[in-house]
Amino acid sequence: MFNKVAGYTAEGTASFYADRLHGHSTASGEKYDRHKLTAAHATLPFNTQVLVTNLKNGKSVVVRVNDRMARSRHNIIDLSRAAAQEVDMVREGSVTVRLTEVKKEEAEQQEQLPVVSEAEAHQIK
Repeated sequence: MFNKVAGYTAEGTASFYADRLHGHSTASGEKYDRHKLTAAHATLPFNTQVLVTNLKNGKSVVVRVNDRMARSRHNIIDLSRAAAQEVDMVREGSVTVRLTEVKKEEAEQQEQLPVVSEAEAHQIK
């Protein structure tokens, strides 16, 4: 899916934010939105894109770091609820994951849908 990666990779445990934090300010100044694909990390710069892969089931999601967490011997990343759902970890609460930094341009390309006008759509048929 993402071939060109920047330098950072890590493996460890991921957890996710409690719903009660929805709407609270993050360290970057944004409001935490449980519906967005975001995460907290101890050291990665804000707006870093990270591919998070659940090592138990192979499911992955790209998140954007927008918050800080304390360095922990237990967790390497805290995911938003939406991200936790994407990797199917809500029931367990925490899972072992692999983190791989993704170049921002690649993540944006994956998020953008091709723009097709209605006229072009009719010509394709």
